[in-house]
Amino acid sequence: MESGVESITKPSGNYSTRAPRTAVIGVSGYAGGELARLLLHHPRLTGAIPCFLGRSGDSGATTYLEELHPQLGVPGTAQSHKVHPFNWDFLTDSGIEFLFMATPHEQSREWAPEALARGIRVIDLSGAWRLKEARNHAVYKLEDADPSLAAKLQAEAVYGCPELHREEIRTARLVANPGCYPTSVILALAPLVKAGLLDLNREIICDSKSGVSGAGKATTAKTHFMYAADNFSAYNVFGHRHTGELFEQLHLTPDQIQFTPHLLPIPRGILSTIYTRLKSPSTAEAISKVMEDFYKNGPMVRLHPTPHLPQIQHIVRTNFCDVGFALAKDGKRLILVSCLDNLLKGAAGQAVQNLNVMCGWNEQEGLL
Repeated sequence: MESGVESITKPSGNYSTRAPRTAVIGVSGYAGGELARLLLHHPRLTGAIPCFLGRSGDSGATTYLEELHPQLGVPGTAQSHKVHPFNWDFLTDSGIEFLFMATPHEQSREWAPEALARGIRVIDLSGAWRLKEARNHAVYKLEDADPSLAAKLQAEAVYGCPELHREEIRTARLVANPGCYPTSVILALAPLVKAGLLDLNREIICDSKSGVSGAGKATTAKTHFMYAADNFSAYNVFGHRHTGELFEQLHLTPDQIQFTPHLLPIPRGILSTIYTRLKSPSTAEAISKVMEDFYKNGPMVRLHPTPHLPQIQHIVRTNFCDVGFALAKDGKRLILVSCLDNLLKGAAGQAVQNLNVMCGWNEQEGLL
């Protein structure tokens, strides 16, 4: 089918009385498996079982979700959820309205325009559509068959952080799910940046650590057991591809924020420790008030009362982002700590949260 902006339909549908048809491309990965689990148990999708599809190039042989993710199996030996070979006509004939793309950046960049042209709203978990500025998304080295169309869709794409862009997400056709690291940093810093409390002449230091699943399912020399176990290492210093999201969403420059990722020898979870300076001395009560006001309508952010700080063990397998802080006695040095599960609030859970917003449902549905 020929893609084009003119042929793209506008979002429609009343999902308060009926369940939309959903599909997941790339269900074989870690994030894809979590998406499948959440969608299969989502109370609003009862009676509308999601369609699951493999990625381009996957074997055309019949396989089942329960083979890829045995933890999703039901009692007995039944395998009830077939994983279909990827096919556009299958999606159209199935009446798919929302397409989750848990695919590599290149595939998402290529396929999203086609999905939109067929009237399917897209929630993309890759980095293909997150970044507006060319200097930032250049890190992905993406090539577009139709650069003009891609530029129009890039301008339209909404960064899928409900806490920042809830209203735009409601009517969006293309939602770019945030990266896991940026979600942890942005949710901690956004209230303070918006309130103008930070001294941006003093560099913000973001020291972030992630479990190994953040690197995806395919093993590499630095993610297999013999390297990661009993180890702790920094990587991609001054060059991690998620850094552009911090610049664009927090409206900061490379001189104002430094992000360094680390690999933890654990399966999942992210902890970001963020070092900042305030413009003028403040109190813990005043900082708490700023955070509470910002997140009063943000049900998936849990604020820890100072001096208590978040820990990875408390957010694993939840869709919460936990945020806490410590303020020095001088009232100016402020350290924020943010924790989330990289496969849930950092990927699949946030994608379902975006679906909830797009359908007009409570953001927490299917996520608690």
